[in-house]
Amino acid sequence: MRFGLFYEHQLPRPWKAESEHDLLHDALAQVALADRLGFDYAWAVEHHFLEEYSHSSAPEVFLGAASQRTQRIRLGHGIVALPQQVNHPARVAERVATLDLLAKGRVDFGTGESSSAAELGGFGVRRSAKREQWLDALDAITRMFVEEPFAGWDSPWLRMPPRNVVPKPLQKPHPPLWVACSQRDTIHLAARNGLGALSFSFAEPEQAARWVREYYELIASEECQPAGFAVNANVAVVLPMMCHRDERTAIERGAPGAAFFAHALSHYYGLNPHAPGRTDIGARFAEQRERRQHSGTTQDNSTRALSRRIIEAGTGSMRGAIGTPGQVRELLHGYADAGVDQVIFVMQAGATRHEHICESMELFAAEVMPAFATDRARHEAAKAQRLAPAVTAALARRSPPRCPVGGYRIDERAEIATLDPTEPGARPKLGAHLATRASRRTSRLARGLPSELTRHLSDRQLEGLVARPGAQRALLSLLTQKLRPERARDFDARVKWRLTLSDGAHRDWTLCIRDGRAELHPGTRAEPTMAISVPAVLLARVASGELNPVTLAESPAIEVDGDLTRLPRLAYVLGAPSPF
Repeated sequence: MRFGLFYEHQLPRPWKAESEHDLLHDALAQVALADRLGFDYAWAVEHHFLEEYSHSSAPEVFLGAASQRTQRIRLGHGIVALPQQVNHPARVAERVATLDLLAKGRVDFGTGESSSAAELGGFGVRRSAKREQWLDALDAITRMFVEEPFAGWDSPWLRMPPRNVVPKPLQKPHPPLWVACSQRDTIHLAARNGLGALSFSFAEPEQAARWVREYYELIASEECQPAGFAVNANVAVVLPMMCHRDERTAIERGAPGAAFFAHALSHYYGLNPHAPGRTDIGARFAEQRERRQHSGTTQDNSTRALSRRIIEAGTGSMRGAIGTPGQVRELLHGYADAGVDQVIFVMQAGATRHEHICESMELFAAEVMPAFATDRARHEAAKAQRLAPAVTAALARRSPPRCPVGGYRIDERAEIATLDPTEPGARPKLGAHLATRASRRTSRLARGLPSELTRHLSDRQLEGLVARPGAQRALLSLLTQKLRPERARDFDARVKWRLTLSDGAHRDWTLCIRDGRAELHPGTRAEPTMAISVPAVLLARVASGELNPVTLAESPAIEVDGDLTRLPRLAYVLGAPSPF
């Protein structure tokens, strides 16, 4: 198993004039140290507008600097957001290839769709289209790596005439490809496209073992049709880490940063209002931690075996690989036995101090890493040999590189005319195409409460639709359909829902979740695990998909009684992204 570091470049307020400067230079020093200590990867994410949570908006620049301070560590450029409004595919291909040349062939290329409202709205990306844009852009980019010249592109998302996209990457046919995964479905998506799976779900070893098994079964099946011209069969998981010989010291140094990571992620990927440049996430986090300490719900200081314990116990109790060398080693053996190929550590989180990160890395390299070095090369060679027939068969299903039409010459006037509707004979612009697709969806508005409908209704109008008992049953049935059985296998609960209206009227329902299934009953059934009083309008917007289910755990408009620690897990089993 290989080990990596993961950088969001987090910077909770308050800030000083030199805070961002120090943040980046400390991170470069950490990567240089990791290179000397024998860590295998350093990953830098791409995010935009997510102040405090991530100041990593130009990871290619950071990694370019890291490439000149290191010799052997691989540089993970990911996750690169591929919607065209964020990054034009040609610019991505150029940046990745240039970085690969500077790093002498040490780059891995991780991709994703982006999912935060701050980023999608900031760049004008429609949430319903981002998966299609990602697939389309990845196909085009990998062809830009290998086609000489690139034979051009004509899709709803990208129109580009033939051009020779240079430079070409040093690694042939291109750097290893990865995709961000937060749940079982996207791990399957990674396998079907021959991509490495970067799992940010903080799965336990037992759950990871199931995902690894399913991933490699799909890699070996006819369903695998590579998105690139090489298959990168690898599964990586992300964990917080802080290693110290004294467990309490490890927790004191690492747990606050890990908890801030969870808090800030929930802030941007939930429904918390955010005023750019004004909302103080760090201050809110400090207030929440102080309340938890007063209520006795502090970090778990026990000597139990390490685990993530995040969904079940709330974002204030994340542990991950924070502990002594022996505890961390035992946890990682669980992931190794599960078949995980790489564990990536989040260490630079919240206000974690630079010197503590460096000390932890040195201790980990001295007392944990050697236990996983034995026979690694032999194991990886055996894996490659075992997968070779499946990889060869999968690549045979990939359409080969293309050549442009013979005799093609650059013609500026003709090429611009294909994109400009004012030119005679020009084709419709992309906006017209999207408008046509949107009109086709209007015929589907009668199916449940789609977000296209609810987001255009006022609260008063929407309440009129969901005030009757029959409508409420249909509404809760929609919510029940969002249950993810693979997430709910070990989650048993009786959830009493009290749907309230603006005039004070209410009606009770009980959702029983057991063995990965859910049943809905009117009224109250036995003693509920938790009781949730929620405005019917808010629940309608969640059930329709307009709002993220994590809203149910974050909104001040709801009242909850019972086992509050299970509320984040409830949102997760009902389809909310992992809090990481």
